[in-house]
Amino acid sequence: MELLSETEISCPYCGETISVLIDCSVDQQQYIEDCQVCCRPIVFTTQIGADGSPRVEARHEDEV
Repeated sequence: MELLSETEISCPYCGETISVLIDCSVDQQQYIEDCQVCCRPIVFTTQIGADGSPRVEARHEDEV
């Protein structure tokens, strides 16, 4: 299993596709990272599946 996985997501603000690195050594995590294009804060929620592949949700900072 790879400890880091590169995943492409669509920025919830500007819609651009950006690449993010996901730490697969942690089963679940939530963190904020700025968009590489528009610099707005994206809230990432990640879960690692049983097969080791990451599932990533990206949303606006003010979404619940």
